[in-house]
Amino acid sequence: MTRVAVIVLVIAGVISAIAVVHARHQHRELYVQLTRLEHARDELNIEFGRLQLEQATWSESNRIDQVARTRLGMKFPGPGEIVVVRP
Repeated sequence: MTRVAVIVLVIAGVISAIAVVHARHQHRELYVQLTRLEHARDELNIEFGRLQLEQATWSESNRIDQVARTRLGMKFPGPGEIVVVRP
């Protein structure tokens, strides 16, 4: 009877050890994946900041005014060119 109990305990110990090794391995894989995702997140945040700065630069009012005048040939209307439409 004691021999059976010892065998059962040894088998339970081996299974427990294998489960611990598997859990550690899975933990390491998930940690590596987390580190990669955090790095990707940081890179995306940096790129987002650059894009916000670029958007702010392109949407400045004096830049828009310059492009409207040079590329599109737009100008402010003179006093004689303004027509008020009333309902």
